[in-house]
Amino acid sequence: MFKFSSSIFSALVLSAVAASAYDPTRNDNLVVYWGQNSYGKTHPSDTANWQQTISNYCQDTCIDVIPIAFVDSFSGGVPDLNLANASIFSTRCVWRAKPFHQICDDNGVTGTCASLAAGIQACQAMGKIVTLSLGGGSTSASFATDTDATNFATTIWNSFLGGSGAHRPFGSAVLDGVDLDIEEGTSTGYAAFATQIRSLWSGASKPYYLSAAPQCHFPDAWVGTALDTVWFDSIYIQFYNGVKSYPSSSWNYDTQWLPHLFANPNVKLYIGAPASPTAANAGEYVSASTLGSIASASLALNPSRFGGVMLWQGCLAGICAAGGGGTGGGCAQTYTVKSGDTCAAIEAANGVSDAQLHALNPTINSGCTNLSVGQTLCLQAGTGGGSTSGCTQTYTVKSGDTCAAIEAANGVSDAQLHALNPTINAGCTNLSVGQQLCLSQGSTSSGCTKTYTVKSGDTCAAIEAANGVSDAQLHALNAAINSGCTNLSIGETLCLN
Repeated sequence: MFKFSSSIFSALVLSAVAASAYDPTRNDNLVVYWGQNSYGKTHPSDTANWQQTISNYCQDTCIDVIPIAFVDSFSGGVPDLNLANASIFSTRCVWRAKPFHQICDDNGVTGTCASLAAGIQACQAMGKIVTLSLGGGSTSASFATDTDATNFATTIWNSFLGGSGAHRPFGSAVLDGVDLDIEEGTSTGYAAFATQIRSLWSGASKPYYLSAAPQCHFPDAWVGTALDTVWFDSIYIQFYNGVKSYPSSSWNYDTQWLPHLFANPNVKLYIGAPASPTAANAGEYVSASTLGSIASASLALNPSRFGGVMLWQGCLAGICAAGGGGTGGGCAQTYTVKSGDTCAAIEAANGVSDAQLHALNPTINSGCTNLSVGQTLCLQAGTGGGSTSGCTQTYTVKSGDTCAAIEAANGVSDAQLHALNPTINAGCTNLSVGQQLCLSQGSTSSGCTKTYTVKSGDTCAAIEAANGVSDAQLHALNAAINSGCTNLSIGETLCLN
């Protein structure tokens, strides 16, 4: 398994800003579960940090997918939707099987969860997808027969997705798909459910997505058969929930999950991790830097199969900042938020303007009311790609600079600039004054035991075949090479080992 700097996770997460809408083909998507108020369960008196509205998390530009958790009972073929107790609800937002279709909204009255419906639609308007997660460790989340599962899929379609059921908890909001987070019961019915739900949305006017969140034991006891027989778009592998995360003898992404041939041979695999120490059992949480190493190593093994990172769960504030937004190699100076901190105090103590603090940390809202203790902020921009040690030419961003202007002035293509500085998003809207960019890459021989100088007519395939290097290795060791290998330059020195 390859080892990389944890700063790559910063690039992985921040580059998600590039997508104006969720793109299932990308390998830098971030999935964050919402609905169970995990922090509130363990900190009942700290209501300020309880789960916020779903639309609040959509303000974080790095989040791409929000599964709503959970429909935790399939009893009698009627979904029991339980979104726990949160600061936005005076009672739990629950869709009970008994009495039939009882809805509690913000004011505890029968009707629809109106504010949640509006939040879902707001998230979708920002390019996120919002799905419905079924299961969540409930013993009531199970099917007796395939027929029960098929009928339940139809109920889910009519109640939450593109169907036309009489009872819709989220009103006119139409969710973007279904997630199976099954951790109890048997495997009965899940292949039938998945087959039926895909059949119902086949040919729909909008795309729908089917995902699963199995525990890392392979094959999964509950949805393993479904994954092998039905087309799933994404698999969010839980490397927690009773299993110690990387590194441990349980780590099997590269030995079992990645090599396995699923019904969808190109299904996107995600590394699932707890968002904070309080979101998992003792010993299961890993730091953002360690998660960065895990993500980048997994990405390098097969970039086309890697989907990104899944975090449980979103009630823990500062997801983007904690996951790499402005930390590590992308910053020359960082700051860890302490109890009682305010933006004004941080700025005054560190000589940073309010505009700079917000520019370098885009997840901070305009009122600076969403700082979290332990959150890492960027105070001074570092290099665009995390380091300029491998560059022969650098550039320091000035006020008013644009990518186009920098490229034109320095004879660098847009593809080259982005390849050499992976934290720059596709629209080039996240440049920071003082940020140092790499404009050309020199020899990598100082950190390599074997190098190769590109010759006329060379291709990645030819170089790899002649030197016994895999495509994943070549790209991992030479980050500036784009995915299509169309930007090789004669005389360029590549690292092969």
